Amino acid sequence: MSIQRLLVGIAVTSLLALPCSSLSLAQTTGGAKSPAADEVLQKAIHDYILAHPEVLIQSLRIAKDREEFRTAEQSKALIASLKKDIVDDPHAPVRGNPNGDVTLVEFFDYRCSYCRQVEPFLQTLLKHDPGLRVVEKEFPILGPGSVYAARVALAAYKQGKHEQFRNAVMSKRSNFDEATILKLAEEVGLDLDRVKTDMNSAEVDAEIKRTAEIAKALRLSGTPAFIVGTELVPGATDLETLQALLDEARHGTN
Repeated sequence: MSIQRLLVGIAVTSLLALPCSSLSLAQTTGGAKSPAADEVLQKAIHDYILAHPEVLIQSLRIAKDREEFRTAEQSKALIASLKKDIVDDPHAPVRGNPNGDVTLVEFFDYRCSYCRQVEPFLQTLLKHDPGLRVVEKEFPILGPGSVYAARVALAAYKQGKHEQFRNAVMSKRSNFDEATILKLAEEVGLDLDRVKTDMNSAEVDAEIKRTAEIAKALRLSGTPAFIVGTELVPGATDLETLQALLDEARHGTN
């Protein structure tokens, strides 16, 4: 809701509170507005806001709450419509139980410090929840290094070693270069010749492009971001929040 619409609402309230004599100044004998009507209205708005600033503050809060609710509902509907590409994407790496009863989707970037910050929470959940399925959506937005790492990671997935590669990269500092990435790939047992072929394949191109398109549709501008059920959590969060979302999903409340 715009400020203009809010002020119109306040103006209506103001005019209803004005004495009849004040309103009559803004009308002709035929009941139509006189040229001075707009000035009377503007002054009424001005005077009312000065006398009752809390009304404007309250209106802004209500408008913000309504907008957030509307955005959340739109997001839920969009997530539901994109379930096949978000939750059931056969080209996206999966951690945990591939047949788990609840799925958590993470959009992440290997060079993102906030992604590294929440990684221990994911590890804790995976360790203690045998029914958890985590879908990893490679969303490299922090430059060429991020894209390179994501491509190698998806190539590692083709060799059945995505989680090993991921863990190796996440344990390093985020300012890695291509040589470091390839060294880590070799250390976890990946065939580098195959990696260099697969990382530039049309399939990997399509997966990264598809994730970027989903992120754009969901208005994600950073990493990490999480989806459980139809609930979207943009940005870093804590273990308690993630656990609560999983509990709600299991009980069918999100």
